[in-house]
Amino acid sequence: MMLEPSLTERQLITQFLDALRELPDVHADLDHSGPVGLGADRRHDAQIDLRVGGKSLVLRVYVKKAVYPRDVRQAIWQFREASHGRPKGQGKEPLSLLVAESISPGAKALLRDAHVGYYDSGGSMYLPATGAYFYIDKPPPKAFAKSVRSLFSGRCAQVLHALLVQHRDWFGVKELAQRAMVSPATASQVLTELERFDWLVSRGLGPSKERFLREPAALLDAWVQQLASIRPPDLRRYYVPATKADSLLDRVGEVFDAHDAGYAISYEAAAQRYSPFLSSVSQVRARLLIGASADAAIGDLGARVVNEGANLVIIEAKSPGDLLFRERVGGIWLASPVRVYLDLLRGEGRSKEMAEHLRKEMIGF
Repeated sequence: MMLEPSLTERQLITQFLDALRELPDVHADLDHSGPVGLGADRRHDAQIDLRVGGKSLVLRVYVKKAVYPRDVRQAIWQFREASHGRPKGQGKEPLSLLVAESISPGAKALLRDAHVGYYDSGGSMYLPATGAYFYIDKPPPKAFAKSVRSLFSGRCAQVLHALLVQHRDWFGVKELAQRAMVSPATASQVLTELERFDWLVSRGLGPSKERFLREPAALLDAWVQQLASIRPPDLRRYYVPATKADSLLDRVGEVFDAHDAGYAISYEAAAQRYSPFLSSVSQVRARLLIGASADAAIGDLGARVVNEGANLVIIEAKSPGDLLFRERVGGIWLASPVRVYLDLLRGEGRSKEMAEHLRKEMIGF
């Protein structure tokens, strides 16, 4: 996923200089003795003379396109290698600093832990110099946020779903694509992105290369963080008459099965069937493949469209991929625990408590 529009190296350094100059009692000037963009053997991309109050520093700037956790170890090694053998004791404290168009939240945390400075085009800055400490945390650049958001929606989300549900398995690209019902190109793209976050380990080379999700909790947490920015699914609200709340789920499942309608129960009704938490559930929410079979099943239930008081809510499923990894429990098709967990976090009332209970009891990470 490319970041567009892309900033040039010179633009990023200029933006960083402007951000420094906006800080109180700070003066920053580009050292033109080593022009940016020239010299194939240069160790850093720019050098900035910085004065904070009465303290002088030299910033050695290294420019990157995008930085993920996987890149941090390499960057730290690069800084240490570049500083090896340089003369010290010249009155100015050298400080290596990473400037990038985007730096992922996880990479920022790793850089702070290593006391390595950084700046990204969203305006976040970390400058850990003795006597000149600055830390500004801002939302990621829009282009980066958009690229990450796309990872957790559509076909890409199906790949994540497969990895989380079957997180104990090693996957080749083709096998993962088949399980997730996506193209090998999509599966490969998602795996590449996840490697940047350092959530995968790999073995083998070429066509036989396999990956393993070593950080399922981190991936699921990242998905949770994206929920608010992902458009919620379309809903149809119905009232099914002459059916008690405690028997509605079984009736819905029976009728859907009779009409061969593809479905998966989610939200509270599914969580309650997986691992009871509430005393009762008054509403059934189901993903249902839209089509003639679905319409016939709704008609057989005698369900009528309502704006309030719905006891049956249909989430429109537009492809079989929306029903991936459903499980047959007590004669009812339930959405996977991962899918139910994410759905519950969009709910109201005690749904978030129920979500955490489900994650602990059924997901386990």
